[in-house]
Amino acid sequence: MDKLSSEEVKQKLAGVDGWRIEGDSLKKDLKFAGFSEAMEFMNKLAVEAEKMSHHPDWSNSYNKISISLTTHSAGGITNNDFKLAQQADQIARGI
Repeated sequence: MDKLSSEEVKQKLAGVDGWRIEGDSLKKDLKFAGFSEAMEFMNKLAVEAEKMSHHPDWSNSYNKISISLTTHSAGGITNNDFKLAQQADQIARGI
């Protein structure tokens, strides 16, 4: 998987809601109704990440989750990061 150019990242960023670029990562902070909902989200996204063999850097504090996506082997953001961001958004909408 090749690293996307800055222009490609900007174009794709328009297709994901609430995500931002920080350094070489695609990031988003999410807030859920409570801890159970946050854990449900993490568990569901973990299944999708495992299928893709592309795993997020993330943290949880009660009902808040911070996600950071980058493709370490490519040295930056790739199409896989945007695919996982779209999966995260879809899962979050269902919780």
